Amino acid sequence: MTNTDHRVQGLDNDDVAADWPAIDDAELAWLRGQYPALEGDCHVVWHSPRPFSAAALVECGSRRCFIKRHHRSVRTADVLAEEHRFIAHLAAAGLPVVQVLQACDGATAIAHGDWTYELHAQGDGHDLYRDSPSWTPLGDAAQARTAGAMLARLHLASASYPAPQRSTHLLVARDDLIRAHDPLSLLQRELPDRPGLASYLSRQQWEHDLQRAVLPWHAALGDRLAAEPVLWGHNDWHVSNLLWHGHGATASIATVFDFGLASPTSALFDLATAIERNAIAWLDAGGDGPVAHADIALALLAGYRQVRPLGAAQVHLLADLLPVVHLDFALSEVEYFQGVTGSPANADVAYHTFLLGHADWFASRPGRALLDALHAAA
Repeated sequence: MTNTDHRVQGLDNDDVAADWPAIDDAELAWLRGQYPALEGDCHVVWHSPRPFSAAALVECGSRRCFIKRHHRSVRTADVLAEEHRFIAHLAAAGLPVVQVLQACDGATAIAHGDWTYELHAQGDGHDLYRDSPSWTPLGDAAQARTAGAMLARLHLASASYPAPQRSTHLLVARDDLIRAHDPLSLLQRELPDRPGLASYLSRQQWEHDLQRAVLPWHAALGDRLAAEPVLWGHNDWHVSNLLWHGHGATASIATVFDFGLASPTSALFDLATAIERNAIAWLDAGGDGPVAHADIALALLAGYRQVRPLGAAQVHLLADLLPVVHLDFALSEVEYFQGVTGSPANADVAYHTFLLGHADWFASRPGRALLDALHAAA
């Protein structure tokens, strides 16, 4: 599936050939007949470097829209509609979320051949972190506090959203395994319905690997996470998924976008994911390994608590959750690379570097120091 003419961000923060072809003029011509917002002379002005789908910013007269195209094996129109209904709920509650545009038939996602499309209005604000990969730490503590506060606002709004679990595991940040009393047994039961993941794990000593790297952290959670209320989260709260007004310490968030990983998890899961995404330099190739930015983690937490207070017990649980918050999503990446794009090398990175490596890092001195800083904030 590799498309050598289109380059995207790789797993090592490198420049690699895209798995999916870039959106071209012929495709845009077809889409113009499907979406009223694409009327008139349209052309692509920017291709997104994100790797899991193809996306482009298009200009139609004085209006700009964002087209995102998924392979049907990853997102069907029905699966995308799950995300769009959540966005609509947040918009109705007053959150500054991206506007999903309707096709001529009123649908918010359409299928055509092997592809599924969605169209968003260009979000308000500046994309200050457009070129930042999802694992690049946030460098401004004031912006981290602002991001934490907006995440809390999102959770207050999503508390009244009752939709069930997502209908797919692929590239969705679920927390099923983390909440489970016995994650290994649950994963074993899921494998017949997840052939890509089953194929990869059949070549690994995965039960031994998870028992060594993940289960000790999971055991520390006890029954506390299971008691946390289920709540839909963004689940990919990185500053590259936010648009801003202003710069520096006074910047405010104008638009929240990219809800592809959203699912019913918990508020603490979503906040732990935000810390994982924004406060640890996972892709840092220099030095002795990832660098933790405790000031950013604590700023995210402080901003969050200003809007949605957390008790001491919840903050302790947040810290204990952090080493395993990536479990379900890392396995979904393994499933995607093995079963969809046919890339065993990328599946290896998702399994060994992401799933196992991130859990192992928290046992290191810098990892323990970050967890201690969060515990001390309780």
